Amino acid sequence: MRTLSRVLLLLLALEISFAQIPRVKTGIEVLRAHAFDILQGKKIGLITNPTGIDAHLVSTIDILFRAPGVKLAALFGPEHGVRGDFAAGDRVDSYTDARTGLPVYSLYGKTRKPTPEMLKNIDILVYDIQDIGCRSYTYISTMGLAMEAAAENSIPFVVLDRPNPLGGLKVEGNLVEDGFESFVSQFRIPYVYGLTCGELAKLLNEEWMLKDRIRCELTVVPMEGWTRAMDFEQTGLPWVPTSPHVPMESSPKYYVSTGILGELDALSIGVGIMIPFRVLAAPWIDPYRITDLMDSLHLEGVYFRPITFKPFYGRYKDSTLHGVQLHITDPQRVNLMSLQYLFLQVHHSLYPEKNPFVMADPSRFSMFDKVSGTDDIRKRFTAGMRYDNIKVYLERDVEGFKKRSEKYYLYR
Repeated sequence: MRTLSRVLLLLLALEISFAQIPRVKTGIEVLRAHAFDILQGKKIGLITNPTGIDAHLVSTIDILFRAPGVKLAALFGPEHGVRGDFAAGDRVDSYTDARTGLPVYSLYGKTRKPTPEMLKNIDILVYDIQDIGCRSYTYISTMGLAMEAAAENSIPFVVLDRPNPLGGLKVEGNLVEDGFESFVSQFRIPYVYGLTCGELAKLLNEEWMLKDRIRCELTVVPMEGWTRAMDFEQTGLPWVPTSPHVPMESSPKYYVSTGILGELDALSIGVGIMIPFRVLAAPWIDPYRITDLMDSLHLEGVYFRPITFKPFYGRYKDSTLHGVQLHITDPQRVNLMSLQYLFLQVHHSLYPEKNPFVMADPSRFSMFDKVSGTDDIRKRFTAGMRYDNIKVYLERDVEGFKKRSEKYYLYR
């Protein structure tokens, strides 16, 4: 009887604990609570993918398709497609959605910006995609280009807001420099920008960052219950993989920590195993020596452990690799971008003959620089293979951007 009482008390404590998790209402849920008022009587073009869902995993496509007084007229798909059935980098053609019969226009193929032809029967464009808070992730580029198209065609643009998985406090990295704008660095913002997609849309619109300094008629449907200090786990919301290699709510912080290095394709960052972006490894590495050296940096908010694995696909497929696995315990206490450069610094001290910048195909430098938003990072770092060579450069724009972006905060 005493054991049963203890079990019941434990279950009650767990129930109370779960009940105390904040339940954030995303933009689509807030819009539904207001009876889709701003969309009534309109023909809607919806830019979305599988992450556009409500708290019960119902797709925004289906919600708007069934919404009374709303006419969902067309779908627009970013990288990976509107249903998420395309791999990273795959060119996607326009097609018909089998579930709804609606036309789907690809925004990740030969056309990345909605054309006047695509928009001719659209009264209002709606954007609902879960982003990861990192500049090189292409969904925000799609959003910005769609805002430009909306402005050019005199169509209102609506953003249904969602949480930034990295929170609203963390900003890291330099601004994109002239000549390095691309689909992975579309706008002059830091690598980690600390804004929700709705806040970012406001900044792009009000700070004249869209092409030709154009502005669209923008409406952001804000969330309810979200605060800047929240990570995604605290929202109480379900996580849908934003892409195949970002499978968990914790994945975005690892994407920031290793993704730039991954552009060289000389070392493994874990693509090809079940923990993409969480490891740094190669066939020649002694995992214990390099883990000891990473530990000797005494970084707060992250631990390292030796790891050996064999990728199922991708770089070094079927080869045995050794290195470190990252365990980020407090992303607010560690500079996420620094981890890949600190690893390169330690790796160079052990294996100077295995310099990834020398081993990499020079054609990879272009994407590395585009993701970095400059070629100065590569040039400064490779001058001595030390993080200190680029630390000030990476941090120089952070405080200025924070101050500039504060006026667009929708949440505190």
